[in-house]
Amino acid sequence: MSEHEHNHSHNHEHGEDCGCGHDHSQDEEIVVAFSDEEGNEKEMVLVQTFDVGEDVYALLLERNNPEADGFILRLEEEDGETVLVNIEEEEEWAKVEAAYNELVAAQGEEE
Repeated sequence: MSEHEHNHSHNHEHGEDCGCGHDHSQDEEIVVAFSDEEGNEKEMVLVQTFDVGEDVYALLLERNNPEADGFILRLEEEDGETVLVNIEEEEEWAKVEAAYNELVAAQGEEE
């Protein structure tokens, strides 16, 4: 998860764990389409959200290659819509990365 700088555009399809506050079906997959700087589109699946302080973050993995590095983006409300926002500040990224690593460690202990 060390790659946190990337360019993209996205469309957020709401789902149960999207953090938007709406009630969504438990079986609904949340898919976000990203376009890179060459215009290649990748479908990413929102697999988990987690809180760091007052903010909510989303872990997205490539739909067709879940073993590839994913993205962690901040969820924000904008004009009543939930949007995904890049983490640009190194201080914020350090906090998010530490929280994510703790979450993974805790999940490993549960298994």
